[in-house]
Parts: sequence; structure tokens; C-alpha cells
Amino acid sequence: MVRLVHYSDIENVFDAPERAARLAGQIRALSGPDAAVVATGDTTAPGVLSLVATGRQIHDFYAATDTALDTFGNHEFDYGPDALRGLVADASATFVSANVRDENGEPFGRDEGVVPWTVREIDGATIGFVGVTDPATDSLNPMAAELAFDDPVTAAGDALDEMRAAVAERGDGTDDEGSLDDEDDEGSLDDGARATDDADSLDHAVVLSHLGAGDDDLARTLDVDAILGGHIHSRRNEVIAGTRLVRPGVNGETVVEIAFDGSHSDDGNADGNTRDSAPTATLYEPIGAEPVPGLADALAKRMAAADLGEVVDEVNGPIERTGAVVHGGECRIGNFVADAFRWALDADVGLSNAGGLRQGDPFAGEVTKADLISLIPFEEPVTLASVTGAELHDVFREMAAPDVDFGEDDWWHGHVSNAEVVWDADTELIAEATVGGEPIDPDARYTVAVSEYLLHSEHEFPTLAQRHRIDEADIQYEVLAAYAREHGIATEIEGRIEIRNRASTATERR
Repeated sequence: MVRLVHYSDIENVFDAPERAARLAGQIRALSGPDAAVVATGDTTAPGVLSLVATGRQIHDFYAATDTALDTFGNHEFDYGPDALRGLVADASATFVSANVRDENGEPFGRDEGVVPWTVREIDGATIGFVGVTDPATDSLNPMAAELAFDDPVTAAGDALDEMRAAVAERGDGTDDEGSLDDEDDEGSLDDGARATDDADSLDHAVVLSHLGAGDDDLARTLDVDAILGGHIHSRRNEVIAGTRLVRPGVNGETVVEIAFDGSHSDDGNADGNTRDSAPTATLYEPIGAEPVPGLADALAKRMAAADLGEVVDEVNGPIERTGAVVHGGECRIGNFVADAFRWALDADVGLSNAGGLRQGDPFAGEVTKADLISLIPFEEPVTLASVTGAELHDVFREMAAPDVDFGEDDWWHGHVSNAEVVWDADTELIAEATVGGEPIDPDARYTVAVSEYLLHSEHEFPTLAQRHRIDEADIQYEVLAAYAREHGIATEIEGRIEIRNRASTATERR
């Protein structure tokens, strides 16, 4: 039975070296001679250790898990294209990417070994892989602004066609070396594992995807067996248009085993469409897994290079930062961040996007600077924007993302300071909104303290733009640390956000 072992979006798992070692242990336990380990982006960043090591801690993890393939997530570009090129060149895993273009419009990273497709022989079967990244990455990540991202469905389709043609040519005996010629080395037939010499077709085709919701379009358009996904931080395991779609969640919550066992499985098939060879998938939590020896120590040594152990505050009781909390409406950790942003620039309103708050262990007892970096591990400043009251009203509406395809449908996307917002989920309208206890004047101007990212990206709060920028403060995690030293972290739920008429209401106070 041919298998794939899949992980994605492990992000700040490295900030807890023992947890990373257990995750690697679970991957090892599932792997074997009939399997290949593959990843689908946001594996190098973000996180505290990632910031310290500019993503290169992934080399320790690749080695510990024998990861064969990876693709680019939006956070792979956190330290800029050149840093990523160096990381890719030194990686033991091969990066598969069909739709990322460099500053000159050429396929990204080809000189460093990036390929749009590759074919592997796994336990006697010929498996083809293509990789694609969210085309909004240049908006999501300012460090990727100079790059371009082709339409992923078209790019993946072209790569699949080219790969299948190359395999057929190989089967005819016309490509004995198992790769394309030097002048057009766009893919690989023997990148670390040789295709069968007489193969004239693929046994299975797989997309390594960091698209999130875009995986459904891939499934309905392309002839592939499985789409191994990421980007959205929630688990998924279903069949769409006869193709298996999986997503393991975030921070190593689960590892996915894909089995091409020849049996038919149509569980979760929303389209009533099936394919005879649809693989099965099982999600495993790494709880209790045996840690990979030496990995935790190797990661701890990298972390020791930075002095991040300063205690900035001590809190009583856990302050949670799970996905359900930060995307569920008002929460204590969101209030803390929004308060810190507003304080740093003496703004009328503080605004934090929920997606910028990285999930992880709760804050409890002593909170260090490293803990705050793990919450917002981005080297971007807090900025001050000047907006009209009408624009601010639009920004508050965008916290519910009614018009933005980002994350799950019921996610809440923002946290505020010195403001109160009542959202009616049925009408998708703001029922009430105040600043400093007063209704918003549509003609007045208000200052809003936000992360620089929100002024760059059109993906979450499209009303905000660079034209609104009037000032900036320190790097975000430095602002959090300074605020925590002076005011502490223990914020409470105060009724800043109320969500009405939703089954899973966020008025359940966290």
C-alpha cells in the first residue's frame, strides 16, 4: 500500500522544542519504506525561533522527519526572497512550486532547485506532485510584494500536463536520464527517487497546495487523486468532485496519512462524484508520540542564540489564544493587543486582526518577551492611520469579513480598543458602533493604531490602505513588551464586541 505522510502550517511549533520533537516522532511513526513525507507550506515561519533563525530551523525538522517535498506558504517569504532562496538551496527537501514568479517574472527559485512538478517512485508506484501557493501572497505578505503569483488552477493544470507528457516520453525510452533537458529543466523525474523505467503514465497525481479555500476549485477542475492543503488553520478531510481534500490544522495539531490502497472511499463527498482510486485519509494527533532524539536539543540551541527570557508580567489563570478564541469574537488576548497598539500611538482606536495573533499555549504565570514574540512574530511596526468616521464604520464591518473570502465562514477577524461594536450576523450589518462611548460621526476623523500589514494587504481590511498612514511606532512585539511592563497583560472581557443572531454566538465570554 502506497502512503503519504502530510503536515502543514506548523509555524510556531518550534517555540516549544519538545512539542516539535513529538510532532516529528509522530511523522516518523507513520512513515516507512512504503511512504513519503510531504509538507504544504508555512513550515519555516512564523514563530520566535523562526525569527531568530530566519526560518532555517526547518532544516533540523526536515532531517528528523526525512521530509521529501514542500511547497511555499505565504509565510515562507517572511524574511524576503533572497533569504528564502538561501534556505531552499540548503534544504534536504525539494520545493515544488508552479505559480510563483520572481522579481523578473521568471519562475521563482529555479537556480536553487525549485521545480513546478516532480515524480517519485514510492513502493513501486509512480506518484506525480505539483505545488501551488495562494495568489494573494503578494498582498498577504509585504516581503513578497515584488513577486508575482500566477493563477493556481491554470499553473497546476499546465504543470500536470507537462509532467504527464514527460512521464509518457520516459516510458517510450526517449528520456533515459529521467529529467528534462538542460535548456528546459522545468521539472524532475528522478528528483531523489526514480520513476519506474517503463512507466508511461502516473499511478497517482497529487497537488501540494497552500491555497486554503481555493482547493475546491482545484478539485473541480483538475484530474488529481488528492489535494494536500494548508493555509486555513482548521482541519479538513473530505472528498470533492472525486478528489480527496485534506488539511491538518495549525501548529502540528495533526499529521495526515494518505493511503492509496485501491479501496473506494466517498465519505464527505459533497458532490456525489467519485473516482475508483480515491485515497483514504486519517488524521493523527501527536499526543503521546515518542520525541525524535536530539531534535529538541538542536532547536533549544538555536533559541539560546537570542536573549528573550525577560519576564514582562505575571498573570493569574490562563489567557487562551486558540483559534476558537481569537476568531470567536472578543477575547482577552485580543483586547491586550489592541490596547497596546492604541497606547503606543495615543490613538482613538486600537485594532488588531485576529489572523495576526498566532495560536499556541496559553499565557499563564510568568510571561516572557519570547511569549509575546510567539503571539506576533513579525518584524513590522505598529502604524497610525487617519480615517473618516464612515471609513471606520466600514473597517468595523470588515471584522466580520462578510465580503472577504478568508478563513472559515464563522470566523471573527478583529479586536478593538476604546470602541464597542454590535454585529448582526443575520443582516451582516453593524447594529451599533461607538468610539470612546460616543456614536461614530461619519464626517469626523479618527486615528487607528494597526499593524503595518493591514495597510499593505487588501485581503482582510480592504478599507485600510497606505494612503491612511500618518505615523508609526516600534515593532509590534516590542510594543507589546513595553505595554506589558507598564500596564500588565491581564485584560478582561468588557463587551467591546457583541455578535447577535449567530448559532455559535461569540457572546459566550472568553
